[in-house]
Amino acid sequence: MDAAAAVVDEIGYERLTTAMVAERAGASIGTVYRYFPDRIAVLQALGARNLERVMASVMGEVFSEEHGDWFTALSACLDTLDQAFRDEPGFRSLRVGDVIDLRPTPTDSPYKSLLATALLEGLVSRFGVPDNAKVRFALETAIEVSDALASRAFARDPEGDRQFLDAGRDIVASLLTPHFGEPTKG
Repeated sequence: MDAAAAVVDEIGYERLTTAMVAERAGASIGTVYRYFPDRIAVLQALGARNLERVMASVMGEVFSEEHGDWFTALSACLDTLDQAFRDEPGFRSLRVGDVIDLRPTPTDSPYKSLLATALLEGLVSRFGVPDNAKVRFALETAIEVSDALASRAFARDPEGDRQFLDAGRDIVASLLTPHFGEPTKG
C-alpha cells in the first residue's frame, strides 16, 4: 500500500499500474497480484486505508477534551484533513475512497457520507447538536465544499493555499452555525 501511495503521489491514480507498484515495493508482479487482482483493487484499498486513517484522526479530534464546542472540534477536524493532504502519501488523489470506488457501500451513500455520518454522530454525542435531515444535508454539503476547496488549495501548493483553506472553513461555519448555534468565543 505504501508503494502504491508513493506512486499515486508522483503520477496520480489514473496512470498507476500494478507493475509500478511491484517495482516501487521491490516485489514481483506476482506478489502484487496475490493480494490485488488488478490496479482498481489497489486503488480501492488505498482509498479505504485513507478513509480509515482519516476517520480515526477526525473522531479523535471530535472527542478530544481540549475542544470546548462544536466549532473548535470541527476546526481541529479540518486541520487534520489539511495535514493529511500535506503528509499522507496518495491522499491528495484518493482522499477517502471517493473517485475510484465504483462499488456501492452498504448504505448506498458515497464515502464522504460515511465521514459525515460518523462526524455528526460524534458531534451529537459530544456537544448535543441536533440531528435531522436538514443538519445531515448541511454537514454533507459542508464536507463536499471544504473537500473541493482543500483539493484546490493543494493542487499547486504542497503546503496548501491558505486563502482556499480559509474560504472552506468560512463556508463550513456559515452552513452549520444556523443548525448548531454560534460557537463559544474565548
